[in-house]
Amino acid sequence: MGKTILTVDDSRTMRNMLMLALTGAGHTVVQADDGQHGVEVLAQHPDVEVIITDINMPRMDGYAFIEAVRREPGTRTTPILVLTTESEPAKKQRARDAGATGWIVKPFDTEKLVAAVRRVAP
Repeated sequence: MGKTILTVDDSRTMRNMLMLALTGAGHTVVQADDGQHGVEVLAQHPDVEVIITDINMPRMDGYAFIEAVRREPGTRTTPILVLTTESEPAKKQRARDAGATGWIVKPFDTEKLVAAVRRVAP
């Protein structure tokens, strides 16, 4: 059964790649182009079951976005996967401390991404 997934990334190309990978696996995808937009989209889509977010974005970065998501009662437990080019342990820890569920380094492998969504999805 497909999940509703919010993808948050400032790269249109990356959003398109995520859309293809996730809809191809039977999921419904809603998109946002930065963290601030992600907060707005999430407010309009309370049915989101998994979030995939980048870290380095304008207006509101991924860390601030994760913290904002975790402050809202309705999304406190929504799984959040970080998808980024960053791989430093300190940045991974910062994301975990903010409330991230998992970490995937770009470029992503479609099968591994879909498997990660399956693992964390309620």
